[in-house]
Amino acid sequence: MTNTDTNHKEATTIASIADIQNGIDYHNTIALHLVNAAKFHQEAAIHHQNGNHDRAAQSTIKAHGKILMALESQKENYKLHALLS
Repeated sequence: MTNTDTNHKEATTIASIADIQNGIDYHNTIALHLVNAAKFHQEAAIHHQNGNHDRAAQSTIKAHGKILMALESQKENYKLHALLS
């Protein structure tokens, strides 16, 4: 193995550690948004049961927003994985 090959492997390993951490961060962010979306959906169900349909609608909109945020983070995570391939 030449010195150039060794330097390339070291650079790749260092970049990979940062990329792995970015991937972990994306997964945690996505999970947090989805957990929050689930909470808002549960709120919406309770509001519907209590006859507070306007509040249920507000909770549903919040849930939808969190899902969109999760999808946006997921797109960024896909880009990261595409760069690593």
